[in-house]
Amino acid sequence: MTDESRHVSVRVPRPAAEVYAYASDPAHLPEWAAGLASGVVHDGDRWFADSPMGRVELRFAPPNDFGVLDHDVVEPDGTTTSNPMRVVPAPGGSEVIFTVRRRGMSDAELERDVAAVHADLEALARVVESRATA
Repeated sequence: MTDESRHVSVRVPRPAAEVYAYASDPAHLPEWAAGLASGVVHDGDRWFADSPMGRVELRFAPPNDFGVLDHDVVEPDGTTTSNPMRVVPAPGGSEVIFTVRRRGMSDAELERDVAAVHADLEALARVVESRATA
């Protein structure tokens, strides 16, 4: 096993600013992030979610004009996983890019993680598209 990273991306036929505005709101996570699909709550200035790992804290990059959606997931035992994520302008709309890091996974586990992230990004694209046509 290596410390390889895999970049997962999805095109969205909507402007980057629109995709960023939607995806940067943690309250929207249950609509597109299957691993955090339940129990997202805002408590003061902190966000928490129920996940397969238990209740996790979500820490997000501050609002910005660069499409940076980086976020940390803090597991119940304190383990913190940093997740690089971006929304960038692309011809005909935008591209959402998420970096999946191996973090000691087997090849099969990495492939499952990449597939799960891709499914979440596809769901994000569908939700943003449907909101634009609604």
